[in-house]
Amino acid sequence: MSSDLPILSIVLPCFNEEGNLRALIAAIRAGVEPLAIGYEIIITDDCSRDGSWGVLKELAAEDPRIRVQKFESNCGQSAAMWAGMKTARGKFLMTLDADLQNDPHEIPRFIAALEHYDCVCGSRVESRRKGDNSVRIISSRIANGVRNWLSGDTISDSGCCFRAFKRECIENLKFFKGMHRFMPTLIKLEGFSVTEIPIGTNPRFAGKTNYGVWNRLFASFYDLLAVRWMKSRMVHYKIAERIN
Repeated sequence: MSSDLPILSIVLPCFNEEGNLRALIAAIRAGVEPLAIGYEIIITDDCSRDGSWGVLKELAAEDPRIRVQKFESNCGQSAAMWAGMKTARGKFLMTLDADLQNDPHEIPRFIAALEHYDCVCGSRVESRRKGDNSVRIISSRIANGVRNWLSGDTISDSGCCFRAFKRECIENLKFFKGMHRFMPTLIKLEGFSVTEIPIGTNPRFAGKTNYGVWNRLFASFYDLLAVRWMKSRMVHYKIAERIN
């Protein structure tokens, strides 16, 4: 990889986040600045119905480190994240949501943890005990519990998309709708090390959430069964010797 390429690629999906985008970019800059490394910000607009694309084009015109792309039609959060990851050029990749509920000031903590692990996932479990309502807390616990029971994993907050990982973690992953919920499990299946760190969660800065209780409980059930099947059929091998 050329030395003039960024060290860190920050990947975000965007759907109707017009009111968040400028504050989001400012927060990311403030979060990455202490690292003193080259970085890029990749935002994929999932065919927003508000003025998000216009704001993204303005931001990209102001800063070449901001790379933006727009889907022809709405494809969902997983597709927007995957499209950004496939476009990323950095040695390390980060994903987070565009609603500012993930705090970019925590980015250095993720990068520091990558010294010991291949993938670092944020967990909002502790912070949600203090701020979320009981329905949201219970629905998240049930969703995570069911996912871990069926997948055999131990991730406490699989719905949190605030993650950092080495780019080789995703080289052999296959995209499917809903995969963003299962990336820690999929990365583990490829033989990489995964850990979690506690993070805070902020109230939404602007706009409204696109996900409710039913999304957390049931949207990923069929995907979960597919992941369980993949885990049961996974074969790991290492080449012992090559000639010619």
